[in-house]
Amino acid sequence: MVKRDGLKWWFTVAMVAACWRKGVAAEAQASAIWVMGDSLIDSGNNNFLNSWAKADYYPYGIDYYRGPSGRFTNARTFSDILGDWLEVAAPPPFSSPTTAGRRILGGVNYASAAGGILDETGQHYGARYSLNQQVVNFETTLGQLRAMMSPANVTQLLTNSIIIVGFGSNDYINNYLMPNLYASSRNYNPEAFANLLLNHYARQLQALYSLGLRKFFLAGVGPLGCIPNQLATGQAATGNCVETVNQIIGSFNDGLRRLVGQFNDGSHPGAMFVYGNTYGVFRDILNTPARYGFTVKDRACCGIGRNRGQITCLPLATPCFNRDQFVFWDAFHPTQAANVVLAQRAYSGSTTDVYPINVQQLAQMRL
Repeated sequence: MVKRDGLKWWFTVAMVAACWRKGVAAEAQASAIWVMGDSLIDSGNNNFLNSWAKADYYPYGIDYYRGPSGRFTNARTFSDILGDWLEVAAPPPFSSPTTAGRRILGGVNYASAAGGILDETGQHYGARYSLNQQVVNFETTLGQLRAMMSPANVTQLLTNSIIIVGFGSNDYINNYLMPNLYASSRNYNPEAFANLLLNHYARQLQALYSLGLRKFFLAGVGPLGCIPNQLATGQAATGNCVETVNQIIGSFNDGLRRLVGQFNDGSHPGAMFVYGNTYGVFRDILNTPARYGFTVKDRACCGIGRNRGQITCLPLATPCFNRDQFVFWDAFHPTQAANVVLAQRAYSGSTTDVYPINVQQLAQMRL
């Protein structure tokens, strides 16, 4: 793995090449990208919801060309950057009034901060789109597409699309690990809770398959015990991570990887499901930060209190100046620099990072 300077050069060259290819009318690697998930890939949906979970203020977006856009980082999210690799522009947020007509032809982003696999997850933040609601929202978009295109063209669009799905983090951070607000940790042990989540997840993936989507990238949950919010609890025995939290989410990630194998066993003809090992890639970043040019891995760039994780990034706060050297932007979310690594490994990584194939190979498949 190259160091940060090399990685930034490689990433820049790739993006310039992508822009050049677009300039000569080359086809994108996917007809569209559809994004479902939480604040890690929300592109502004919560801006239009009655929610406490918003990132529509400075210094969020401090390094983004549009400034604060509703993205919970200093610039671009994982799905934005993965879209760059696929040569597909970042899709607009579903809840924006302008997301209509030709704007939806390249895909739509349905991700919502505080949203989870379970409908109850994140309810203390107010309005948000859960997984169930995001699938309903996709059906709304599908109705719009059917009004604009022939059935054959809609089928072709969906078949050659890639859907990026990233759920589960909030079901732990804003549900299972909050026993004063949610009863889930009293009613379920970690394995039983993971099975509950995966059963809900599988039903909605089946619904999306039934609606015509065929290429799925399913991101696992990262090492939540290592984020500044959890480090701020003071429970990290070694000062690096709260390993009890990481062990809790292990059942979910293991189950999601098995679910991908089950869905690829012939029960979903014409489809491919890919598991993204977010946990493994992020632990690699944290275990060997210097390989990627990071110098700060245990506190946020913007936040207050222990590890800058007790209170997340507030309006008009002054963030760190060396943002490319920080793994974490705020109490919960990575910086754009960390998202670059995650997206590159998802796009072209080995089977250790992405299973059974990577996103580049997924895009090249003719189903």
